[in-house]
Amino acid sequence: MYTLRMATTIKVSEDLRDRINRDAQERGVSASGFIEKLLDGYERRARMESFGRAFRGADENYWDEFREWDVALSDS
Repeated sequence: MYTLRMATTIKVSEDLRDRINRDAQERGVSASGFIEKLLDGYERRARMESFGRAFRGADENYWDEFREWDVALSDS
């Protein structure tokens, strides 16, 4: 399957452009690929932080149900 990718231009300072290109070259990827990996990492960290907040905020009802499922799944 062929996916059409459109290019666009974003305005960044010359210093930032040079940093992106240098770091991309060091990793053997294109500038676009480097930025994509950075954004993927940023979004993953945001999801993990959100999960952590939800986990820390779980009330006693959640943990009661968790224990029930843990026991039920252990019995199989």
